[in-house]
This record gives sequence, structure tokens and C-alpha cells, in this order.
Amino acid sequence: MKATLGRMLDPFRPAAGPPPRTLARFFGWCLSGAWPALALAALLSALAGGMEAGTAWVLGRVIDTAQAAGRGGLLAPENLALLVGAVIFFVVARPVLSGLSAAANSMIVQPNVMPLVLSRLHRWGLGQAVTFFDNDFAGRIAQKQMQTARAVTDVAAEVINVVAFALASLVGAVILLGSIDLWNAAIFAVWLAGYFALIRFFLPRVRARSGARAAARANVSGQVVDTITNIKTVKLFAHDAHEDRAALDAMQSYRERALHFGVLSAWFRLALMTIAGLLPVLMVGATLLFWQAGTATAGDIAAAGAISIRIAQMTGWVSFTLMAIYSNVGEVEDGMKTLTPRERLEDAPDAAPLDVTEGRITFEDVSFAYGREVGGVADIALDVAPGEKLGVVGASGAGKSTLVAILLRLYAPEQGRILIDGQDLAQVTQESLRRQIGMVTQETAMFNRTARENILYGRPDATEAEMIAAAKKAEAHDFIMAMEDHRGNRGYDAYLGERGVKLSGGQRQRIALARAILKDAPILVLDEATSALDSEVEASIQTALERVMEGKTVLAIAHRLSTLSEMDRIVVLDAGRIVEQGTHDALLARGGLYARYWERQSGGFISTQEAAE
Repeated sequence: MKATLGRMLDPFRPAAGPPPRTLARFFGWCLSGAWPALALAALLSALAGGMEAGTAWVLGRVIDTAQAAGRGGLLAPENLALLVGAVIFFVVARPVLSGLSAAANSMIVQPNVMPLVLSRLHRWGLGQAVTFFDNDFAGRIAQKQMQTARAVTDVAAEVINVVAFALASLVGAVILLGSIDLWNAAIFAVWLAGYFALIRFFLPRVRARSGARAAARANVSGQVVDTITNIKTVKLFAHDAHEDRAALDAMQSYRERALHFGVLSAWFRLALMTIAGLLPVLMVGATLLFWQAGTATAGDIAAAGAISIRIAQMTGWVSFTLMAIYSNVGEVEDGMKTLTPRERLEDAPDAAPLDVTEGRITFEDVSFAYGREVGGVADIALDVAPGEKLGVVGASGAGKSTLVAILLRLYAPEQGRILIDGQDLAQVTQESLRRQIGMVTQETAMFNRTARENILYGRPDATEAEMIAAAKKAEAHDFIMAMEDHRGNRGYDAYLGERGVKLSGGQRQRIALARAILKDAPILVLDEATSALDSEVEASIQTALERVMEGKTVLAIAHRLSTLSEMDRIVVLDAGRIVEQGTHDALLARGGLYARYWERQSGGFISTQEAAE
């Protein structure tokens, strides 16, 4: 059974298209492909719910038979079929059907729907542009993905487990009460109308307040994660009290939303218990009147009492489940607002893989300003020959990082185009483009994984020997072998901590360099690749760095101009434009901006005074 039911739903099946931004269609997107399995689970739940009315009916027939047979005649042959049937119903049919319903919920719905929805939301999130992540808390985005996936799963499970069960029970109750007397069915229908009116009044309010509570809770998570992520900065600036106050403000907002929700919940519970207590009084009272008039039997009284008490009990259960469903719907709506916006840089419909044969990079009058009037780069016309080592220099804000970002197609140029070996980057797949470019950045990105996994990120199919060789070239092997994490893992099996927090800046950059060496892409971008290394360490890996650059087209950004003096050509950016280019010696001889940078360097870096001019 486990293998059969567990395989009815593929929990990692991709969704078709982007997530819609309307609630019903969003649910459809999340659960597409799962409907046959969910329908089976709902059918089993409905059949189990129908057993509730069947239980009351069988009880009533047994009582009527016992009353008619008298004390000594119940076990007479003509009654044995009813008694055996009742035993089979209670001991076999009812438990088996209830068990199948529970198995469907616990083996089809719960284990599969959550990963199905979460994998789709995560996959969609991975395709968002970097601006999507720049504009929000990382913790908040993760919280919204988990919140939304869990809420969709809970809605699906509760609709199957409770709503389908309850609706079948209500239909069975109407049929049973109608068989006793149509007036009984009419009274029950009036009670149901009042019950549904109560539900209609409360649940939209529950949905709205739940959404507000979910938003406040996500803000708490985002605030706390942001503080923890930057804990060293918090400590260095002695801002514990400031961060505590920011977290307490977020928690206070959440408390107020939760209290607002709790008040509504308390009133809802009071109203439900009142209307639920009224049902047995109405049903049993009416059936007693019919019995007094001779139109109902003692068994009918027992059946009406049993079903009305059961429905009264179920009323609270179902109503609070509906409240939970609406609460989850509110959370889904809240998550949908965060996760579904389309901030993406899509491949062209006919995009082809990039084929790098030489490594020539051409910028044709490229401009990009992040949608603003100023900033970024403007009118960049640049041709980087195959195998050329190009240095890029400029003060902070000159456009160096923007130039690299649009080369990697993290952003699309607002004007002009970029080509590699004659292929317009707007017409190639982003994945193939980034596979052809190795990069070491100033702020090196480390995963909270082992040293081995971090280096192999450059080329996951590399052998152990290739990985170690890359680490040795980057001067990282010796310190990696000396590492030990808090779990006792050593060497390449040691975990580096979140964002590589357990390493020094120089160690992080050497691992990043090893990753780029292992990737062995034909184009290499060095964005302040040695900025965190002291002069001695930088000198020790300079030879390795030169070996890595052999035969590759290189773009190297640096404030430490000494690292660029051996470049084939240096481009100087100012206010987003190319103002000078040439060799190191030629630029010095020219006496322009580059020469001033060189003269004003202190410790080998571009002066901040120059940046302000």
C-alpha cells in the first residue's frame, strides 16, 4: 500500500508557466498534476463521512428490531441477518473505509503536496532577477515560500479530510431525517441555513486577519534573520540594543495582529457552540413529537438523537477547520503577493547555447542605469580581443561592477548590445553564458557546506584529484587540511559556516579562486579578486593567478593598481563612461586620470578623495 499510494503523486513535477496572481488560479498552479490523487483521497473521505448517517440508521433498526422482538426474541433466526450485518458494518466496513481514508491523507496528500508546492515556488524564485532579492529580506523570502507551501498543503488536506467528510455526512443526515419525517428534514435545513450564515459572516474576517497576522510574522522572521546575518556588524558597532528594539517592534506588531485574530476566534467559538447545542434539542424534540403522534418509532428517536449529536459535535470540528482553511487561504494570499511578481530576465524564445570558440567580447554602445537618470554605464564601446587581459579601473560608482553585471546578463542593457564571438548575449541562454565565464568577486560567496562542496561548485563532476589540484594552485590546500569544524570534520570535509564565516577574508577568496580554477571557463572575470589578501599572500598566488589567466580572455577590476600593471590594456571608467584606455606605461605617460590615481594611491589603493572629486 505504501508504495502504491506514495507513487500516485509526483512531488517534484514542474508546473507549467508562471504562478498566477489570482487566488483560485494560484491554487490550480500549485496543485496541477495532483488532482487525480487528491480526488481519490476526497472520495474515500466522503465515503467515510457517509458512514456517519449509516451508523445512526443501523442503530435505529437494531433498536426497533429489539423492541418488536421482545426480551427473548432478538436472536430469532429472522433477526440474525440484521444483527450479523450490523456487526460487519461496525467491525469491518466502517473501520476499513476510515483506515483507507486516513491512509490516503497521510500517504498521498501530506507527504507529497508540501514538496510539490515548495519545489515549484523555489524553482520560480531561483529564476527571479537579482533585483527581486535585492529588494527584500532573504529570511522573509524563505519564510514566505515555506509559509505558502505549508498553507496550500493544509488547505488541500483539510478540504479532503474534513470538508468532503462533513458534506457527505450532512447529505446522509438529510436523507436519514427525511426518511423519519419530512418535517425533520425541513427543520434540519433551516438549522443548516443558520449555520452557513454564521460561517459566511465570520470566515472572510478570519481570512483577512490571518493574512495580516502572516505578514507581521514574516516581518519578524525577516528582521531577526537580517540581524543574525549581520551579527558581526551589530557587535562591532555595539548596536545590540538597537537591534533588540527593532526586533521587539516587529514582534509587537505581530502580537497585535495575533490578538486581533484571537478576539475574532473567541467570538466565533461562542457562536458555534451555541448553534451546535441547539441542533440536538430541535431534532430529538421534533422526533419525540412525531413519536407521540405515532409517526415515528423509538429507533427513529435514537437515530435522530445519534445523528444530531454527532453533527453537533462535528459542527465545532468542521467550523474550526474552516477557520483554519480560511486562515491558510489568508496566508497563501499574503505569500502570493511576495512570491509571484515577475522580476525576471528571461531567455529569448529562440535562445541558443553560447559557443565560445575564441573569447572575443564586444560592447556596442552599451548603456545601463538601473532604470534611473544617472548611474551605471553609458555609451560603452569596447572590443576585448581573444586572450586579452583587460584591466578596468575607476573610482567607486564609476560603473565597473555594472559593466561585469551586464556582461553576465544579471541585467539587460537598456541600449546597445554585447557580443561574445559575434553572438548577441540577448539571443543566447543565460545558463550557457554563465558556464563560459569564471568569476572571483570581492565579496566571495561561500555556502554553509564543506570545503569540498564549495570548491566543486565550480565543476561538480570534477575528480577529487582535480579538485585538490585547483586548491593547491590557489594556495588553499594547506589551510584547508588544517581545518576542523565543530562536528569534528576535518580538511575538505569541514563545514565553512554560513557565508564562510569561519574563514578569514583571504581564505574565502582563495577558495573562491580554487572554484574558478576548477571551472576552467574560457573567459575569466576578477572583481577585486585579491583585495582581501595581504601583499605576501597575494605575491604567493600571483604565479598561480597568471597560470589561470593563460589562454583566457580576462577582465580584471581592481582598486590596487599594482595588480593591473601587467595587463595588456587598461580601461579607465569615470561616471559610467570610458575616459582613457591603453597600457599601464602609456596611461602614466599621458598624465590623465589614471596617472592621478597612480600618484595618489596610498597603500596601493585609489584615493577616496579622488572618488569624491
